[in-house]
This record gives sequence, structure tokens and C-alpha cells, in this order.
Amino acid sequence: MKIEEILKTTIPIDNSKKIILNVLYTQNVIAEKFNELLKPHEISGEQYNVLRILRGQKGNPANMWAIQERMLAKTSNTTRLVDKLLLKAFVTRKVCPENRRKIEVLITQKGLDVLAVLDPKVIAHEAFFSKNLSAEEIIQLNQLLEKYRNQ
Repeated sequence: MKIEEILKTTIPIDNSKKIILNVLYTQNVIAEKFNELLKPHEISGEQYNVLRILRGQKGNPANMWAIQERMLAKTSNTTRLVDKLLLKAFVTRKVCPENRRKIEVLITQKGLDVLAVLDPKVIAHEAFFSKNLSAEEIIQLNQLLEKYRNQ
């Protein structure tokens, strides 16, 4: 469905504006479906992102700055996200012995277990949104989005 139909407008939309509207609308559709996937596990997309970052540490702790740097949404309040994950026992947090101002965060087995359950669902979610595109179109779309974003 074209963005004009979604917005129910008959007024022509400038192509530059149309790109932004399409990207924003598509992001909202993807996020809504992703949040439905996470809802039974009572975690948000940002909390999921933190868990994925920590799993990528392969057993090594990460400090708050390192987590923030790797977040998709740079405006996320990392401390608040980690606090919520702590309450669910998905992570542990401790003061770094070498630098008492530094907080180290580590994913727990419970956090790894929830990711293991979510992994196949996330893969299916990603495949669902790519199913109408060929392998070449997927590569091209990624290249175009990166080109568009990196001004």
C-alpha cells in the first residue's frame, strides 16, 4: 500500500518527504510487531537490545558507557533499562574493583535463557518483513538506507 493511501491524502507528496514518511511508518509497523513478540516476556525493545549487547560480551561485563554506545536508540536511559533488567534477574551489576566510579553489568543465565527463547522468534520476525524482497533487493535496500542516513 502506498503511503498516500495509508495517510488518506489526495495531495501530492514531495518525494523527499515521502521517503521520510515511508521510513517512519515502516519503523512503526516493525516496532509494533516486535513489541508484540516481546510482550509475553515482559521486556521492551530497548531492554532486549541491552540483553543482546551483554550476550555479545561473551561472559565479560560491560560498563554503562559501552552499553549506551552500542544502543540503537542513543537517547535510551541505560541506567533505568539496566535497573529494570536487574529486577527481573536478567543481569547483575557491580562496582568495578579497579575503578569505583565504573559500574559493570553482566547478563545472567536467566537473561541468556530468555534470549534463547526469543532468538527463533526474532529471526522469523526479520524474515517476515523481508519475504517480499529478493536477495538482491535486500542488499540494495540496505545500501540505499545507509547512503540516505550517512549524509
